[in-house]
Amino acid sequence: MSMDDIIITKKCAQHLKKMVDKGIATEPRLRLSVESGGCSGFSYKFDVDDTDIDEEEDLVFVRDGVEVIVDDTSIEFVKGATVDYEQELIRSGFAILNNPNIDGPGCGCGVSFSLKE
Repeated sequence: MSMDDIIITKKCAQHLKKMVDKGIATEPRLRLSVESGGCSGFSYKFDVDDTDIDEEEDLVFVRDGVEVIVDDTSIEFVKGATVDYEQELIRSGFAILNNPNIDGPGCGCGVSFSLKE
């Protein structure tokens, strides 16, 4: 595993499979992208994805039969990070953990971040 990889937790893979089993998703595939905005400058965006993979622009990371797709622009913001699924009392959803590219813990929402300079 290199620092250019995305790490997918077992919980993330299990939740994507459950979404397919429940009919919420047709493919065990999650698209991760980074957008400008949010209270810290950038934000993570997660989408269940059943579209075709663009082999020129998309990078595909696999664990236990599920895929996380990151476009070639967003990978620069998240390489080396971990994709997880978190369940808390007030919210549940996909999350990025241990992103080596960000400055500090980011926003309290867990979605917004600023880059290291």
